[in-house]
Amino acid sequence: MSAVSIQSSRPTRRIGAWTLQGIIAAAFLAAGAAKLAGVPFMVDLFEQIGLGQWFRVVTGVVEVAGAVALLVPGLASLAALWLGGTMVGAVATHLFVLHTSPVPAIVLGLLNALVVYLRRDELAALLHRVKG
Repeated sequence: MSAVSIQSSRPTRRIGAWTLQGIIAAAFLAAGAAKLAGVPFMVDLFEQIGLGQWFRVVTGVVEVAGAVALLVPGLASLAALWLGGTMVGAVATHLFVLHTSPVPAIVLGLLNALVVYLRRDELAALLHRVKG
């Protein structure tokens, strides 16, 4: 299967994937922009985490870059993996450091997993190209 196999699959799968990617990208773009802008809530949250404000900036860059990559054909599957991994870290942070509800991070992680599933052919073709 090729990286464009989602293009030739059922139109509902393709439309669903792009719609989901747009929604997830908007969520991560908003969250990342808030971190980068230094919104007081985010500054306080990262103060509680205890790694310093550099971690807030790095997290913001990761989220904004992932959001943009979700909207780039050919990068969506990698972006979903990237952001899904970020959400694993967010869930752990909420559970073990902040002692707050991890539900939003779990939901975003599951939505990213769904994008990876919908774009599995693209990801397989990309991995095949990397392996040579």
